[in-house]
Amino acid sequence: MAIISDDEGLEKRVKRNPIVKSETIEYDNLFESNIRPKDFDSYIGQSALKETLKITLEAAKRREKPLDHMLFYGPPGLGKTTIAGVIAAQMGVEIRITSAPSLERPRDIIGILMSLKGGEILFIDEIHRLNKVAEEILYPAMEDFTLDMTTGKSQTAKTLRVPLPKFTLIGATTKAGELSSPLRDRFGMIHRLEFYTVEELTKVVMRTAKILEVDITEKGAEAIARRSRGTPRIANRLVKRVSDFAIVKYDGTIDEKVANESLDILKIDEFGLDNTDRALLSLIIDKYDGGPVGIETIAAALSEDVRTIEDVCEPYLLQAGLLQRTPRGRKVSPEGFRHLGRKMPSTQTSLFD
Repeated sequence: MAIISDDEGLEKRVKRNPIVKSETIEYDNLFESNIRPKDFDSYIGQSALKETLKITLEAAKRREKPLDHMLFYGPPGLGKTTIAGVIAAQMGVEIRITSAPSLERPRDIIGILMSLKGGEILFIDEIHRLNKVAEEILYPAMEDFTLDMTTGKSQTAKTLRVPLPKFTLIGATTKAGELSSPLRDRFGMIHRLEFYTVEELTKVVMRTAKILEVDITEKGAEAIARRSRGTPRIANRLVKRVSDFAIVKYDGTIDEKVANESLDILKIDEFGLDNTDRALLSLIIDKYDGGPVGIETIAAALSEDVRTIEDVCEPYLLQAGLLQRTPRGRKVSPEGFRHLGRKMPSTQTSLFD
């Protein structure tokens, strides 16, 4: 329950709320609108999720009611923010975008909620990092569309219930398991976004290249897609980097040869692994006989943050079968040894038999 003192009323706190002015801005102003899709037809991948959302959105339009609150989770770069923007565009409503770490004080989340209009979408990124006070303010807002607040102190304290316009909260997280049960249970729809296939990423690369007016062949697009770690964000970034090489070192067209040679120069191998990924696998092999070894030890040895390894490096290495997570720590799989051209120790071989 939020507490507001007598000498600083709710209206003043909302007016001077910096989050509403700086963090909560329109979707088109925050992202490169020419690359991010605005409808389901141009949104490539996540086919099952799209079909479900089309039905959900159509039902909400026929009922003339806001959508249920939604939670999207999965590794970074798979399009959680993008699909929230698509939903807003399809519903014909505004989307307010913020992130959980920026909602430090009660007035931050209160200001955003009080500024919402009926039917609008509030998108909170990294919602698992929401602090306890902000989370408790959201409970009645999500369930009953009200704000429960206390004004005054001690004997003069009063409890107020302020009505809110009906809105839809869309949360995005890379760590769904870190959400508290009360918050997670208040979402009507919970969906996991999956890694993209090479075929889907090839379409993403072709689409991005067309928008950026980059000449590319289908084989060139496929070569980039294969090294994009199943992630559209990485694929889009690689299109820009490879196009730089194509313009400076080649004839401006990205074909399979240009793509492969450019990505080799960028130290991105055929699995999409970069120097950090290979350093992680090599460390476990060279220093710890292939593992298992604790994540804190790996982070200290690589001079990397634990969260960076868990959120950026590990998901794809695990999905690709190059790394394994065990109760005793991380260890390199037989496929990981083969990919780096290393021979497995006899003790490690017996563990995998």
